[in-house]
Amino acid sequence: MKIVAQVLMVIALFFAVWFSLEKIDWMTIFKVEKFTRSTEEKLGDMFWEIFDKSGKGIHKSEIMIPLDSMLTRICTSNKIDKKKIKLHIIKSDEINAFALPNNHLVLCSELIISSEDEAELAGVISHELAHLQLKHVMKKLVKEVGLSVLISMATGESGGKIIEETVKLLSSTAYDRKLEKEADIKAVDYLINADINTEPFANFMYKQADKELNIGKHLVWISTHPGSIERAKYIIDYSKGKSKNVHPILSKSTWDKLKESLKEQ
Repeated sequence: MKIVAQVLMVIALFFAVWFSLEKIDWMTIFKVEKFTRSTEEKLGDMFWEIFDKSGKGIHKSEIMIPLDSMLTRICTSNKIDKKKIKLHIIKSDEINAFALPNNHLVLCSELIISSEDEAELAGVISHELAHLQLKHVMKKLVKEVGLSVLISMATGESGGKIIEETVKLLSSTAYDRKLEKEADIKAVDYLINADINTEPFANFMYKQADKELNIGKHLVWISTHPGSIERAKYIIDYSKGKSKNVHPILSKSTWDKLKESLKEQ
């Protein structure tokens, strides 16, 4: 009798689960995923257009070509489709970099000028690239803004004020600690695979954290990323024993010329 009862219970459980699955609106779920991809593409282009139309975009070849070379090395070494990454430079006195939806990667001019060498800058680029590859940008937006609001923005049904606030959210606030650590660790992997020294990435955080007391309002990338000292330490720890032979991407003269060109903007 016990066996019969157990069999009947299993059968009842099976039909209960089957009935529950039948009630799930799978089309809605798949449509949401489709909407998310479509929305990401529209939002990314819309957000970047706001920056570009403000006159802040820098497009000069003597600036873009060296930076494109750095991005190419990182992407190629890590099997990232570089054609999908949209690299932008904006004129700004903020030491900042940020990622926008649809693979837009934005660097502020002062970030590049303040970087001691290409390896420091490569660390920040790799960090933001990791946010893109790990899908952190849309996770952050969906969590803090909401999918319905994002879709309304992408379809033109949302006001300009909401769009501006969302752009500000991405360019001036940090991800949570878990996502930041994921991006940091992935960035170190990117640097190692690209034969770029990882130590300057950690040193960049230390250096900017020390300066923050004096010019904190301009240190957006550091000041909005909590625990920068802690992060620098685990970046160094994670890098131990993993680094290969490092090879420069840019010559010193090219690097110096890049910074001088940005100072003239």
